[in-house]
Amino acid sequence: MWWLGLSALLLAAKSLAEAPGKEATAVTQPDYTLYNTREQLFRKVFDVVDKHPLFMEVDEVPLAVDDYEAILTVVTVEPGGLSRDHDDKMRLLISFGEHGRELITPEVGLRLLELLGQLGSEMEHTTEALTPQQKLLQRTVFKIMPMENVNGRKLVEAGQLCERKNGRGVDPNRNWDAHWGFKEPDYDPAEEYPGSAPFSEPETALLLALTNSFRQHVWLNMHSGMEALFMPYDHLADIPPGPGAQASLHILQQLNTMHCGGRCAVGSGGKSVGYLAHGTATDYMYDVAGVPMSFTWEIFGDLNASFVDCFKMFNPVDSAAVEATISNWAAAVVSLVELLPNHPDIAAMNFEPSSKVAGTASNQTALAAPRMIR
Repeated sequence: MWWLGLSALLLAAKSLAEAPGKEATAVTQPDYTLYNTREQLFRKVFDVVDKHPLFMEVDEVPLAVDDYEAILTVVTVEPGGLSRDHDDKMRLLISFGEHGRELITPEVGLRLLELLGQLGSEMEHTTEALTPQQKLLQRTVFKIMPMENVNGRKLVEAGQLCERKNGRGVDPNRNWDAHWGFKEPDYDPAEEYPGSAPFSEPETALLLALTNSFRQHVWLNMHSGMEALFMPYDHLADIPPGPGAQASLHILQQLNTMHCGGRCAVGSGGKSVGYLAHGTATDYMYDVAGVPMSFTWEIFGDLNASFVDCFKMFNPVDSAAVEATISNWAAAVVSLVELLPNHPDIAAMNFEPSSKVAGTASNQTALAAPRMIR
């Protein structure tokens, strides 16, 4: 999220490129032999769900505001079998594609669905005792949004490769009622316009309604632009106080070792990227919705890419890097599930940690004071 002020830089770069005697900067185009179009991706998502009717289902929910309509597609995955009572299960709400220019994250969402389909099928057909991982998945339910900001993605596929906002110019990740509307000195409305009011956009209003009904333990918002594993706060350069936040930090530190080679920035988004962001989903989920574990993962960034070369800046461009990014971060979500019992809110539900991942003395001490979901 280091790209704040990108639109001003783009204009400056464009002026330089168009100046007499200057060569235009090459702009990488999406390779749709490596990436799915939005239509292809949703077709594959529905195919995955159709293959696993006992533990997957999909909902499409439309909402129109002032003649502007968005549709939120939500896939429910319950490896232990679909049910209506989720009170005794770990609940994860995961969003991909909140910003249209980040094509890589919906690909991770699709791969995650395929991976969970494989793991769920193995559980369906096993005749042996469940493994520790399978026992955790049996008591887990996911709600996955493969592409939250479909209208913004349409603009990107139409050629606006630097677009991150929705179909009417609002950043969905600035439209939440958590310090909404505060503007830092480097605020750039072309990049992060927060809308006319909190939840003015159908994309965020739909997601709010889902949050209020699902009451998830984990919110995971997957992005690209750098390598980082963030937790609250985005509007402050600090993490929240208390044992729950320390346990969340420890989970991210472990994931950094397991899936990021220790390269990822870890901690408060407001501290790690060098600027403060207001009205973000992650801060709302933690501070207002009472979601104990609220995370933003940044899974790829080419810091050497030109500021006008947005596709390359936010997405890997060769087949090996695309596959490595997709497979690694889909698997990281499963690793996250295995780490969750070390958090006090999950430990209070009497989950046994997977034998693959052990807790530490610091977060075992934290189990005494669970933070309750509101």
